[in-house]
Amino acid sequence: MKHNTLALTLAGSLAAALSTAAFAAPKTAEEMQGMEKCYGIALAGQNDCAAGAGTTCAGTSTKDYQANAWKAVPAGTCTSMEVDGHKGMLEPM
Repeated sequence: MKHNTLALTLAGSLAAALSTAAFAAPKTAEEMQGMEKCYGIALAGQNDCAAGAGTTCAGTSTKDYQANAWKAVPAGTCTSMEVDGHKGMLEPM
């Protein structure tokens, strides 16, 4: 009986940890100091926020390089970035 209890406890802990990691918090104003929003460079589910209709915020982009999802990058670097042939943009498309 002790083995079943331990297994259930471990499974529950793992499930809780994974579900918490899936919901990233949006960037705060303090975290955005010296940063700019760069649209079109985030991979699916790895955006910092603003992923358009049908999404809520951080980690909700549905495809790679989604033009209305952004990542925070150092200020002044976005438009010079190129990720797998996709250029960074300062405005959503």
